[in-house]
Amino acid sequence: MDLHQWMLNDLAAVRTKLLDSVVRLVPTERWHEQADGGGSTLTHLLLHIARHQDLAVTTVVRNHDALFLQHRDALGLTDAPLGAGLSEQEDTAVSALVEADPLLAYLHAVFDATRAWLEPLGTMVLDHVPDSADRLTRHGGLTEAEFPWLYRMWRDQPIWWFVQWPVLGHGNAHVGEGISVRNRMGLSPF
Repeated sequence: MDLHQWMLNDLAAVRTKLLDSVVRLVPTERWHEQADGGGSTLTHLLLHIARHQDLAVTTVVRNHDALFLQHRDALGLTDAPLGAGLSEQEDTAVSALVEADPLLAYLHAVFDATRAWLEPLGTMVLDHVPDSADRLTRHGGLTEAEFPWLYRMWRDQPIWWFVQWPVLGHGNAHVGEGISVRNRMGLSPF
């Protein structure tokens, strides 16, 4: 298997695990629940996964406006900060505004856009280093003053890194967290 096919397969695996192991098994009316009275809600985890993948691929790599900007109103986040959902620590006031159907529409739009970009991609382009700071500001509506950790982490990274970490590694990590939340809710299928 070549690197390109591996990336496509892993992207599909992140999406499938998220949908089959978390979304399908947890009723939407429980997505705002903090299992055991703490930790992230599934609403936050889904938004967080989508936001990072969207910013990494759509904004930084592809140099386009974040898909979040098109979905913001439907998500109920018109008046929320543009950085909504980015932080590891949940802002429950933001998550409480988000309903399941618009969230799933945004999540699917992000995964679909990432796959459409990645599918025809040649591996030679993977070493290119995009100007992440400029693109996060111009197309993501974020500032370095608000998100110094994001600007610092993403600065001077090649495209392969954006696929490897914000999309695949970060996605897989939060799928695991979502499975843990599901289990703590008593919804493990095993």
